[in-house]
Amino acid sequence: MGGFAIGTTEFASMSLLPYFSVGLGIDAPTAGHVISAYALGVVVGAPVIAVLAARVARRTLLIALMSVFAVANVMSALAPSYEWMLLFRFLSGLPHGAYFGIASLVAASAVPPNQRAQAVARTMLGLTVATIIGVPAANWIGLLLGWRWGFGVVGILALLTVMLVRRYVPHDEPPKGASPLRELGALKRRQVWLTLGIGAIGFGGLFAVYTYVASTLIEVTHVSNQFVPLVLCMFGLGMTAGTLVAGWLADRAVMPTVGGILLWSAASLALFPFAAINLFAISIVVFMIGCGGGLGTVLQTRLMEVSGDAQTLAAALNHSAFNAANALGPFLGGLAIAAGWGWTSTGWVGCGLALAGLVVWGTSLLVGDDDELSAEACVATCAGE
Repeated sequence: MGGFAIGTTEFASMSLLPYFSVGLGIDAPTAGHVISAYALGVVVGAPVIAVLAARVARRTLLIALMSVFAVANVMSALAPSYEWMLLFRFLSGLPHGAYFGIASLVAASAVPPNQRAQAVARTMLGLTVATIIGVPAANWIGLLLGWRWGFGVVGILALLTVMLVRRYVPHDEPPKGASPLRELGALKRRQVWLTLGIGAIGFGGLFAVYTYVASTLIEVTHVSNQFVPLVLCMFGLGMTAGTLVAGWLADRAVMPTVGGILLWSAASLALFPFAAINLFAISIVVFMIGCGGGLGTVLQTRLMEVSGDAQTLAAALNHSAFNAANALGPFLGGLAIAAGWGWTSTGWVGCGLALAGLVVWGTSLLVGDDDELSAEACVATCAGE
């Protein structure tokens, strides 16, 4: 439910942009800074909160993070001006990465070691389902009741999440010996940086295409606007399927799964330029590209293996890397389009980023895992012992 609320506000903000830009009396490019403010909040909040809250029990931290998220989204709905909206969207982004990171650790600690990746995948399902149900629903609510309700409903969902966490997440104690300094120890591990690099670069390919899918459908495929949401729904279905399958595979072999997903993404993205001329073909390819979204779950599990006793910071940083990819992919895709290479050139840009992520993956294999914990120690750390 928390992931559903976060995913809804993250992606629905883009579809609500034309409405709140008018409501706040600003032009569309300026309104785009509101979306950037949220992404900046994610990148900043994930590591800062993970370090400063090292001694806080995970259940307590989940409640606090989602409470802040709820208040910030309600305040976004009430924002009287552009400046206040910028501030409230930045505050809304702060809990994002830390919440997902902590939730993943809680889920991993609740199951046997050979089911950790699948447990993490289930915590990510809210984010993927949001792209299928939450975003269209928020857009519909925004059209029917006004854009402010698009953010207000997310605040209500966040409050529901707070109640669910209080009801179902067991009480726990902070991990023994936890401290901000120990969390910062994750930054000394080269495998942590390489794993984050895989996400920041390899994941960028998916966003390079997704950002411009609607425009490609209209300008290249020549479909009417009513078909655009259906194709975007295929992307969400692909992300959901990819997340579930990736979790199952990662419980058997993490790094081979990472490499396999990057190869799958590279191939799918390379097919995009050829499929763009046909509605049926592009729908299938967009579904395939969405399946590559399972990479996030696998990298989250990988970070649990290589972060030693600095689990919280490493888990949160995964979402900072995810948002870095969300910035890199559209930026490079936009450059290709602006250079006159056409809307479908984003597929080649995405393929290149996926292959670059594969290079980082290969580097990770070559340098070895000499800085990892043993499997037993990792399980104990994930469990907070």
